Amino acid sequence: MDVIMMQIEFQTAMFTVIAFILGVCLAVIVHQIISRTRTQTFEQDLQRQIEGAKREAENIIKSAQLDAAAEAIKKKEQFAAETNQIRTELREVETRLSKREDTLDKQVDLVQQREKAVKQQEKEADRRLRDLDNKQKQLSSLIAQQKNQLLKITAMNIEEAKELLIKRLEDECEHDMSALIRRKLEEATETVGEKSREIISTAIQRYASEQTCEVTVSTVEIPNDDMKGRVIGREGRNIRAFEKATGVDVIVDDTPGMIIVSGFNPVRREVARLSMERLIQDGRIHPSRIEELVAQTKKDVNHKVLQIGKDSVVETNVRGLSNRVLSLIGALNFRTSYGQNVLRHSIEVAFLSQVMADELGLDSTIARRAGLLHDIGKAIDHEIEGGHATIGANFLKRFNESAIVLNAVEAHHGDVPANNPYAPLVAAADAISASRPGARRETLERYIKRLEKLEEIASTFNGVENAYAIQAGREIRVIVDAEKVPDEAAMKTARDIANKIENEMTYPGEIQVTLLREVRCVEYAK
Repeated sequence: MDVIMMQIEFQTAMFTVIAFILGVCLAVIVHQIISRTRTQTFEQDLQRQIEGAKREAENIIKSAQLDAAAEAIKKKEQFAAETNQIRTELREVETRLSKREDTLDKQVDLVQQREKAVKQQEKEADRRLRDLDNKQKQLSSLIAQQKNQLLKITAMNIEEAKELLIKRLEDECEHDMSALIRRKLEEATETVGEKSREIISTAIQRYASEQTCEVTVSTVEIPNDDMKGRVIGREGRNIRAFEKATGVDVIVDDTPGMIIVSGFNPVRREVARLSMERLIQDGRIHPSRIEELVAQTKKDVNHKVLQIGKDSVVETNVRGLSNRVLSLIGALNFRTSYGQNVLRHSIEVAFLSQVMADELGLDSTIARRAGLLHDIGKAIDHEIEGGHATIGANFLKRFNESAIVLNAVEAHHGDVPANNPYAPLVAAADAISASRPGARRETLERYIKRLEKLEEIASTFNGVENAYAIQAGREIRVIVDAEKVPDEAAMKTARDIANKIENEMTYPGEIQVTLLREVRCVEYAK
């Protein structure tokens, strides 16, 4: 049984091995068949892709060839257009050159003709010089003969004759000089006066402002006299604290219903006035409250001053100014000159300068800027010694202002000579703004002194009998002795009087000097 079982197991194992071998063979055969099939399919796909690539390459080559042909055609057309343009330009240049050659030929001919004419003129001039030399020699001999004859006739030596001739020449020259001065002044008055009147009248007509300006007050109204005691305080502590905080003097007198605030600095005076009004409205008047309120008022006033300066430069269209300069411009609103508000005066001068600059063909922007800044020194002249024109120019120099504006500011009162046309424009606009009717007011005492000084200057000249200031000091009538001042010297005397008035007096506008010379012959028939 065991042998049979072993035979059966051996047969089973053999069958299993044979089946495995057959399976492996079948698998190899199937794999080879599948591999051959795949290889054929891959070769077919590869062949198709190669053919497609060839067709695509042919299409790309054809497209590139077409693009290249189109680009070549475009370049040829562009080259042809540029070539035609260059040919056209060359023709134009050739035409211009031919014209210039013709012109040069004409000019050469003209120069040659002029050279011939010059040579002829030189010959004529040489001939005339020879004739003049001959005539000069003849004239010298004739003069020598006449001198000898005159010396024989007059029985005078040469020195006496020279003195007599020199004296006569001096008299004749003085007479001719006076006549020449009178004639030249008349011609200048006709031309310059007419033109200047036209420019000034145009400027005044184009810029119109109010005749009177507001005056900065330094008084504070109070509701009752009891408030004066509260302002003064116990033993005067309130008023001392107020004066110390504001830097002004407070005057409390018997004047009903008001307190007077006095100070040289107009901005400080404005701060003090507003602070006093706020204290009176608040009712709490003691040193600590005074200091607190004054500090707040200073901030408000400084802001207001800066804003006034900004509004002014906007109104006049002046740009590029720093806040420090703007603050000084705003401070001019609290400064008056003969009752005229200095800020409004500066704005008026700016516009008048602009109008006159436009009429003369100058830069109106520079003229307007110089006119606005010409009186800026008045905002700090109480702090620095010197005239406001010099102070203003030195102040603006620190802010890199242009040399033209600096000279116009410094020279508008004649302190320094003007080196540009804008300085006399600003000076003229300043005089127009200050001297127009209603612009300024003057105290009676100063007005009378000015008239007396005017008459006194005119009376110092030789031959003046009487001098009268008329038209509120705008004109002076001078009556001279006809025997001491001849007609020839009248014009020179009037000019000398005007020059002395300009050098020794300060006045707004201009003063007309009218000299009167009259000969009266009186006889009686008996």
